[in-house]
Amino acid sequence: VQLQASGGGSVQAGASLRLSCTCSRRTCSNNAVGWFRQAPGKEREFVASISWNGGSTVYDDSVKGRFTISRDRAKNTVYLQMNSLRPEDTAVYHCASGRSSFGGRTTPYDYWGQGTLVTVSS
Repeated sequence: VQLQASGGGSVQAGASLRLSCTCSRRTCSNNAVGWFRQAPGKEREFVASISWNGGSTVYDDSVKGRFTISRDRAKNTVYLQMNSLRPEDTAVYHCASGRSSFGGRTTPYDYWGQGTLVTVSS
């Protein structure tokens, strides 16, 4: 497994969670990493991405101001800090390694990890 997401759980609306994505150096060190989510019965959607060096981030409007993506290159780990969670954030969250170094919603993502479930109740 080249990427592994963890940190999901069941929380009340307004709570916070931090997701982690660990990946191999070969898969992620020079690549952008993105977070995506898929709610039951819906298509997968882009959440956020971060460039190879952490210098550039992109967020979907639905999470802007509430979620923060960051990365620790020494640990080959990318984080998604999720604050002020809402029931509509309920989904399986996946991380993926991008084909480019800079990320974004249109960048192809080649390697995907198993997801972690986030459930937010009202």
